[in-house]
Amino acid sequence: MSDTDALRAWLVLLRTPGLGPAWLRERLAAEAGDIGAVLAGLRHAPANLDASARGWLKRPDEERLAADLAWLAAPGHRLLRCTDADFPPPLEQIAQAPAALFVAGDAGLLLRPQVAVVGARGATANGLAQARRFALALAQTGFVITSGMADGVDGAAHGAALDAGAPTIAVVGTGPDVVYPRKHQALAQAIAAHGALVSEFPPGTAPRADHFPRRNRIIAGLSLGTLVIEAGLKSGSLITARLAGEQGREVFALPGSVHNPLARGCHRLIREGVRLVEAPAELVEALVPAARALGLELAARLATDEAAGTASPSDRPPPLPSAEPDQRRLRHALGHDPATLDELAARTGLAPSALASMLLMLELEGQVQSLPGNRYQCLA
Repeated sequence: MSDTDALRAWLVLLRTPGLGPAWLRERLAAEAGDIGAVLAGLRHAPANLDASARGWLKRPDEERLAADLAWLAAPGHRLLRCTDADFPPPLEQIAQAPAALFVAGDAGLLLRPQVAVVGARGATANGLAQARRFALALAQTGFVITSGMADGVDGAAHGAALDAGAPTIAVVGTGPDVVYPRKHQALAQAIAAHGALVSEFPPGTAPRADHFPRRNRIIAGLSLGTLVIEAGLKSGSLITARLAGEQGREVFALPGSVHNPLARGCHRLIREGVRLVEAPAELVEALVPAARALGLELAARLATDEAAGTASPSDRPPPLPSAEPDQRRLRHALGHDPATLDELAARTGLAPSALASMLLMLELEGQVQSLPGNRYQCLA
């Protein structure tokens, strides 16, 4: 089967009404990843499908499939499939893992350590400021900011990462070519140009209420941790937080004023045992071990794929930001005894945000160990 035929088979199956990602993944496993065999088998025995699904399989809308293929043929567009070597490992571990993702932008960013920053659409001025503060600091540390491109906290977090010159990932509840809310047209373009727009839904899919909880599981699944900044008691952000907890990921909540109704969701999370945070450094300290584990997993996968001859240089995840002269200065300043970030800043003259980024990279390389109290120790 040619690449085009395989891609078309994927699109036919992804658009078949009633087929969920779990079914498609199960059939792919049974057919050793052969998407053509999966499609042929379904057409041969479609008994469990309803009339609309059987009708689609018998006579797919060729105009729609052609439009899908045209979208994928555009520069920077890709269908990232669960059978691809660079499908993000964290997503493999969640319930109802997606079978494929439509990506506009740099799909390699999905392999980077990510932090989800989510919160109220109608956030207060303070909530928006806190979203920008945390997103900016985390982006400067080397984490990729992931959110849902909604109004309010999501948009503020994406914008802060872009303002820092860092990439950001938006997981949307529409097709990758549909911007919702419409006011975020410029933001969507900037994210696609300097980060990645990600969707489980094919091009042209309009927003629907049931799409956003599905979107939220992917936001939580891609991220090592989820930070909630302002959320009402019935907020979708609480769904993301719950999903993250169920997936075994860290969840953080920023407390607020008892007079602010949008603080109640965060306060409920804290009462239920979610970690209370007041500063970005607390997230960095908590998530560096998970980021290091992700780096080791990716390195092991790459080594396996290279040995099997299935990996290419493009599969390698992009490195975290670094500056070699500054790294040498940092290594010298670390010495052999634990040192705090403030102590390292005083010794090197480097900004704490730049130091945190380099320390995270050294952690992932196994050269530095983070200790309680925001301290670091050289291992090499």
